[in-house]
Amino acid sequence: MIHPYAILGFLVAVLPLVATPGASLALLVQHVTDNGRRQALPVILGTTTGLYVHATFAIAGLSALVMHSSQAFTAVKVIGAAYLIGLALWTWRSATVSASAPSRRHPPVRSDSVYTQALLANVLNPKAASIYLTLVPQFIEADHSFDAQILALATAHALLMTFWLLAWTTLIRRASRTLRKPRFKRTAAKITAVVFLVLGIRTAAT
Repeated sequence: MIHPYAILGFLVAVLPLVATPGASLALLVQHVTDNGRRQALPVILGTTTGLYVHATFAIAGLSALVMHSSQAFTAVKVIGAAYLIGLALWTWRSATVSASAPSRRHPPVRSDSVYTQALLANVLNPKAASIYLTLVPQFIEADHSFDAQILALATAHALLMTFWLLAWTTLIRRASRTLRKPRFKRTAAKITAVVFLVLGIRTAAT
């Protein structure tokens, strides 16, 4: 079973990524603004379901690596560090270029289901996938059950995301204008870049 301090550390590490405006928040703003607060529930359910999808993929992939070689598990961490640092540099560089351009994430398929839109937006989001491929391995132990540890972290992640989106739901009409401002987008992107850089250096140093 995963240690409570590992869960707490994971939540601290993932909080800046959760707080950075992304596809889930964009969908929340869109649907709650257009159709009221009740539309927050399918957005939250779709988003959290997507987190469990990523966790399931992580369980299958990481378990297979450890079964074949303990060195392979170490390699996952090294590759993850390089990926996070590279992503940090790319995010910082693109922040001032793309922040002023209007952007809105659309679901990859047409659907009237808000739940389906939120699910697809999360499952197809590279940032969400990177959390379970690069960040989660830093908080689990190779000599314990991967399934239980990853599912525990996924549940903690889902609860954090739920509380975050519920908080935004109560402020959505005020926040919707702020989210469109180029300065806000640029600042959020740079914060994300710093978070990725710190996590990458931490991973490389361990």
